[in-house]
Amino acid sequence: MNPLEVLARSRALWNRERLDLESNEILAQIVDRGSLEDWRALYQLLCAEGDQASRLRERIHEILFKVPTGRPHFWLAVLAGLGHRVDWSAEPKRDPGEILH
Repeated sequence: MNPLEVLARSRALWNRERLDLESNEILAQIVDRGSLEDWRALYQLLCAEGDQASRLRERIHEILFKVPTGRPHFWLAVLAGLGHRVDWSAEPKRDPGEILH
């Protein structure tokens, strides 16, 4: 199954009629509430070559600093691993319900 098909079936989109990756709100829902399968599919899209993948990486980076999500450092590490520039001194928004260790 291709990544877009996986994401279209995501339970993180319970309040949406369809997948629209141009929507930052939908992208934030997948980052925050997606399943492992959803995150693998999103990772496949982030790994792709070209402007579309580059823009997707940039948008996720922006979301992590604007919207509280669970596991923001995980996603920053993913982006850094894909060559995206990350300022580790900047603190992303945190989900107040996230348990810190």
